Amino acid sequence: MSLNRYRFRSVWHVCAPPAAVYEVLSDIANYPLWWHEIRSATKIDDETGELRCRSFLPFDLVVRVRHSIRNQQAGLLRATLSGDLEGFASWEIIGRDGGTDLVFDQEVVVNKALLRRLVLIAKPFLRGNHDLMMRGGLKGLKQQLEIRAASRPDTA
Repeated sequence: MSLNRYRFRSVWHVCAPPAAVYEVLSDIANYPLWWHEIRSATKIDDETGELRCRSFLPFDLVVRVRHSIRNQQAGLLRATLSGDLEGFASWEIIGRDGGTDLVFDQEVVVNKALLRRLVLIAKPFLRGNHDLMMRGGLKGLKQQLEIRAASRPDTA
């Protein structure tokens, strides 16, 4: 296994219905509105966007994201990644206990030259950077879902 290969898994729970969660997560162009570590998103076409990400490390990662699976009924989103990271990222969205469980999986190879050269030093920092980014994502997603729920009229 290459030293520049990473596998990440995060499991989240949010107090929102799966359809609302899917709606937010499938809209890559709006990630910067709620996930502050995603500094910018540029829509390329209906299936593709480019994200510029930065957490605590002093550099950006630029990644092209292309939807490969979008299946709301199955609760699955998957995208291929290219650029500074190459591989895939996926969300599994599962209704549970009146809310939603989310399973995020990512397998990537780092292509950014600086990180490849410094892999032995950078590896633990990249893992920590990813953990912070995911904590920020969960916090932002919860806030975004609360804002959306508050702006919709009560249907009960």
